[in-house]
Amino acid sequence: MAKLVFGMNQSLDGYVDHMAFGPSPTLFRHFVESTRRQAGSVYGRQMYEIMRYWDDDHHEWNADERDFATAWRNQPKWVVSRSLKSVGPNARLVEGDLETAIRKLKAEGDGEIEVAGPDLAQSLTDLGLIDEYIIYLHPVVLGHGKPYFAGPRPPLRLAANDRIDENVIRLVYVPA
Repeated sequence: MAKLVFGMNQSLDGYVDHMAFGPSPTLFRHFVESTRRQAGSVYGRQMYEIMRYWDDDHHEWNADERDFATAWRNQPKWVVSRSLKSVGPNARLVEGDLETAIRKLKAEGDGEIEVAGPDLAQSLTDLGLIDEYIIYLHPVVLGHGKPYFAGPRPPLRLAANDRIDENVIRLVYVPA
């Protein structure tokens, strides 16, 4: 059975914003390796459209960015959207009832499946489907933006923590 994991970079005050702060080279390399190990990713429409950036090669990329793009392109992607009619390479639209579709995905899968985006994560949290929450905590205060938890924070228990680089701590939580 696959495990659903929601993980994102977060500011000290609880916000996620990929444009306000980004990963260091060490953290980016960590994401490359994580993406390689994942059994796939489940995206909401907005996050999927942001991540489509990795579908096309860019001449200015460094070796790690090229590695990430390759890992991302190779993994299966499931996209939850009512408005999209088609998706890109190695991706499928999630059709029908969300809970049924994701339960089936978990039951038929093996390994770790990333959940990308706070809104989708909140929907899956409400359905009791997320197995692990990972916060990459950055020493940044944004004061506004999209919160990591798009709704009420579920009861959680700290399962692990480690330092990824000189500024980022990874906090791993599981449902309590």
